[in-house]
Amino acid sequence: MAEPVLSIRDLRKSFGALKATDGVSLDLRPGEIHALIGPNGAGKTTLIHQIAGGITPDSGEIIFLGEDIGALGVAARARRGLGRSFQISSLAPEFSALRNVMLAVQSRQGSSFRFFRPVMRDLSLTEPAMAMLERTGLASRANVPAAELSHGERRQLEIAIALALGPKAFLLDEPMAGMGPEGSRALTGFLDGLRHEAPILLVEHDMDAVFALADRISVLVYGRIIATGTVDEIRGDAEVRRAYLGEQP
Repeated sequence: MAEPVLSIRDLRKSFGALKATDGVSLDLRPGEIHALIGPNGAGKTTLIHQIAGGITPDSGEIIFLGEDIGALGVAARARRGLGRSFQISSLAPEFSALRNVMLAVQSRQGSSFRFFRPVMRDLSLTEPAMAMLERTGLASRANVPAAELSHGERRQLEIAIALALGPKAFLLDEPMAGMGPEGSRALTGFLDGLRHEAPILLVEHDMDAVFALADRISVLVYGRIIATGTVDEIRGDAEVRRAYLGEQP
């Protein structure tokens, strides 16, 4: 079996008496979508923040591509290829969708920021940025300011920005949020293909999307993973049904 791209080992984080992350261990393997599910308040966002570098855990290890990245900040982790859709780069609301993705392309190239007009004529920036918008279904909205995009379109733009940075793994926190059924179906199909470019750790409340996409699922309840397995294994787990899916024994 191939070595995990991302490995979380015994991660712990407390806020006073609250154990937000209680000995969490999981891994993300090449080519897979590993879904992280759980009720509101389970600690999913806190865990993602720790992996991305926004919150420092109290203890434990985060190994990415064989390197302990626990001492690195958000930007350094992103440069190593850990892509979080809406933390890598905040959207510039006054800039067009195209310009937002161009900033990510420019950052990846390591080029200095130039005056606005020359940048917009630079094909080394505009062409790859437009390609990312086409991949995420936003090509027709390229010239629309980010502030005027719908919530669902902004999520698509965040994924386009993540793609432009060439990640080795994706951290996607509820990418379906704010999307209607048609948008969710389209994004589900897109993410299904994206796993072959880089594996995805997916936090999502849309269980139809989770069951359609996930190779494995980990269930987080009160900061602790109570089960990890395939879709069928999680569906058949009595503790999961009681704790999360709301079923009675």
